[in-house]
Amino acid sequence: MTQNKQPCKNSDEYWMAHALSLAERAQKYNEVPVGAVIVKDNKIIGEGWNQPIASKDPTAHAEIQAIRMACLHQSNYRLPGTTLYISLEPCLMCAGAIVHARISRVLFAAKEPKSGAAGSCFDIFNENKLNHSVDCEQGLLAEESSKILKQFFKARR
Repeated sequence: MTQNKQPCKNSDEYWMAHALSLAERAQKYNEVPVGAVIVKDNKIIGEGWNQPIASKDPTAHAEIQAIRMACLHQSNYRLPGTTLYISLEPCLMCAGAIVHARISRVLFAAKEPKSGAAGSCFDIFNENKLNHSVDCEQGLLAEESSKILKQFFKARR
């Protein structure tokens, strides 16, 4: 991403940058900095950031927050035709929720080698035993996401 020019609103880079800004919001509240945004027809229908500590809810991951908001926005528990941008590879819980919500496409920035469920530890989106498959891409703005995560964990040590 160039410093002087913001990416076009209809680009994957634009939406991933928004997810990273949500990750920074989580960091301000001492939550692991992960952000997620769900887009349909080039409009945000849901967004979230990690909030399990503040909400005292282990399911309050960024992806779950975004899915809940999007489902309310759409008045439907299914989200076909949507794209989910996440600053970090989803865990098993979130990957399962993504499949159940029928999200069409997922883009995540940084890999999560210890618990990632989109190729690192598990590959839920390519599991042929499930009744929905998700088009998944990785690596967009990965360096920026990794930097935010590394800074967060370094400050906590």
